[in-house]
Amino acid sequence: MRFDVITIFPEYFESPLKVGALKKAQDKGLIEINLINLRDFALDKHKMVDDRPFGGGEGMVFKPEPLYRAISNLKKEGKPYVIYLSPQGRLLNQEVVKELFSKGHLVLICGRYEGIDERIRRYFIDDEISIGDYVVFGGEVAALVVIEAVSRLVPGVVGKKDSVEKETFSQGLLKYPQYTRPRDFLGYKVPEVLLSGDHAAIEKWRREKSLEITFKRRPDLLKKAPLTPEDKAFLKKLGWQEEDA
Repeated sequence: MRFDVITIFPEYFESPLKVGALKKAQDKGLIEINLINLRDFALDKHKMVDDRPFGGGEGMVFKPEPLYRAISNLKKEGKPYVIYLSPQGRLLNQEVVKELFSKGHLVLICGRYEGIDERIRRYFIDDEISIGDYVVFGGEVAALVVIEAVSRLVPGVVGKKDSVEKETFSQGLLKYPQYTRPRDFLGYKVPEVLLSGDHAAIEKWRREKSLEITFKRRPDLLKKAPLTPEDKAFLKKLGWQEEDA
């Protein structure tokens, strides 16, 4: 899996990409992450990549020429899927993550200030992605979210495949609670079923807890989650109405 990140702050990524699972995945050749400084594609002596918006207004806008050159240069090496990270994009979720993983090669454009020239946005990118209904300083933090989320799907990046398959959102539900030693912490005890050694009972408990937590916190997810008749029967005990699904 390859990621090319177009940014005016490549140093932003220095620490996150050099620790933990992302570093190991790069060292093993499972993923490739390239940082492209947008200023390298500005032709004036001051390396200007932004300018005031036509029509007036606050802030600055990324100019089209440097972005066009950067994108065109990357397209010489194949057919990458070009993404602009912005609050106006479609919301990132696990289904979108799976879709992006299938592309194999992503170009992530990190916007800043008031965004990028609309002509680049309309004619030279393939997708717009938002990581949530809020605004941050720039697309760099969003790029890191995309890189981490997609990289987890690359075989070998996460130690156990089972960990990916059972984590939150992978099955359309929020994850069940987890416990570890000690069994008794300040009088708060681990549920007995988890100590029973009965794997069928444990799986049933975990499934029901996932359903319960999802129903209480994110009932909207139940509309798309693959629910069995047993799941629906359990949810109805909690007050869930099937017609809402």
